[in-house]
Amino acid sequence: MKVNQLQIEIDGIDKEILRDLMEDARKPILQIANKIGISGAAIHQRLRKLEQAGVISGSKFVVDTKVLGYSTMAFVGVYLERASSNSEAVRELRKIPEVLECHYTTGNWSILIKIICKDNEHLMQLLNKKIQSIKGVSRTETFISLEQQIDRQIQL
Repeated sequence: MKVNQLQIEIDGIDKEILRDLMEDARKPILQIANKIGISGAAIHQRLRKLEQAGVISGSKFVVDTKVLGYSTMAFVGVYLERASSNSEAVRELRKIPEVLECHYTTGNWSILIKIICKDNEHLMQLLNKKIQSIKGVSRTETFISLEQQIDRQIQL
């Protein structure tokens, strides 16, 4: 379970550092420092402050799943028999590598998941044999993504 972070004030320099790193997390700190006009040590100190405040948490590489043969992305609304089945269902969904995201939601579904599959047949197998067989899942509703048109983080 995530703990709510306290809101903190970030200044223009913090925003500029974050924008540069959100664009390319491998950008050299000294390059950012020279662009902004402060020392590399000051950048490191600000990054440490932002990490401690929970504003940032590490960095990651973005893998192009299509290059790896995964051409079907889908969003699946999962209906649970009872709300109390949520923890168990999420525990089982974690075991399925194709499940990329899982959200506890309001509305018709109890859970909304984002999954990646090699093709529609793989999607059908995943739904029929793994997701719908989870204890507490009563049914699912699937939406196949035809094209992702926006992919971004919050603008600072």
